[in-house]
Amino acid sequence: MPPTATASVRVSHLAKNYGPVEAVRDVSFELFPGEIFGLLGQNGAGKTTTIECLLGLRSPDVGTITIQEIDIQADPARARQRVGAQLQSAALQDKITPQEALQLFASFYPKPADTDSLLTQFGLTDKARAPFDSLSGGQKQRLFLALALINDPEILILDEPTAGLDPQARRELHRIIAGLKSAGRTVLLCTHNLEEASTLCNRIGILHQGRIIASATPAELIAKAHAHPWISFRTARPLDSARLAVLPNVTSHKPEGNGWQVETTEINRTISSLARILEADKNEMLDLQIHQPTLEDVFIELTGQAWSEDKPEETS
Repeated sequence: MPPTATASVRVSHLAKNYGPVEAVRDVSFELFPGEIFGLLGQNGAGKTTTIECLLGLRSPDVGTITIQEIDIQADPARARQRVGAQLQSAALQDKITPQEALQLFASFYPKPADTDSLLTQFGLTDKARAPFDSLSGGQKQRLFLALALINDPEILILDEPTAGLDPQARRELHRIIAGLKSAGRTVLLCTHNLEEASTLCNRIGILHQGRIIASATPAELIAKAHAHPWISFRTARPLDSARLAVLPNVTSHKPEGNGWQVETTEINRTISSLARILEADKNEMLDLQIHQPTLEDVFIELTGQAWSEDKPEETS
C-alpha cells in the first residue's frame, strides 16, 4: 500500500489469553482500502480469537484495535457499524428463506442495502423463497456473504468462507470475493487454505501459534524463502545421477519414482542443459513437470513444520 494511504483497520500489539493458554500474542497488522488482507493460519493458530477481538465480541488483554480511526473498545457500537462479518459459526433457522433472512437483518440498520439487489448480486433470486435447509453449501455461503453486506459496510471480515465447499462452489465464491475488492471494499480473509490465500490476497499475514511470523505480498513471501523451483521428469532409459551433477544451477537432485527431482535456481538453463545431455546419450524425455515454490514452502521454512489442512466434507 502507498505510504500515504490511511489504514481502514489497525491492530496493534494484540494479546489474548485463556487462562494459561496464549491464544494471540503481540499481533499487529493493518488493512488498507480496496485490498484483501489474508490472515493465514492452521486451525488453532489464533484466527478466530483475532476476529472476535476485531468485532468487539472479546476484549483483548493487551493492545488496541481501530476501525477507520474508531477505537473498538472505546466505541464498539460505532465501530461495528463500519464492518460486515461472515463467521464460520454462522447459522440460520432451517425454514427461514433468503428473502426473509435479508429483510430481518435489514431491520437492524437505519440505512440497509437493498435486499433484492443483494439476492441478484449473489445469485440467489431463484432461491429467494426456498427454506434455508434446502440450499446447497455454496448457496448458504453466498447468503451469509449477502447478510454480511446488509449494512453496506466498507470493511468485510470473512472467516473461512469456502470451508467445506466443492471446487466449483469455491471458485464461484472466489469470484464474488474478488468482486468485493474491485468495488472498493476492504476485506480481511481468514483462511487455512494456502491456494485461496495466494490467489485472492494482496497481502498475507502468516499466523502461527498466536503470532504473525511473516507479512508481505504472496510473491514477496515466496521470494524471501530459500526454496527454489524444481523439475520432476522421467526418461526412456535410466539416467545416471552423475549426469545430473553437472547440470548448471542445480542445488540438489534425488530419485523420484522412476525418474528424478531436480532443484534449480534457473529452470530454463537447467532444462536446456538436460535436453542436450539426453540428446547426447540418445535418451528420450517421457514427461517433465515444473514446480514453483509456494506458500507451503514458506511456512515450512519459517516453522520447521509441515502444513496441515483439516478438510471437512465438501458440499456444493
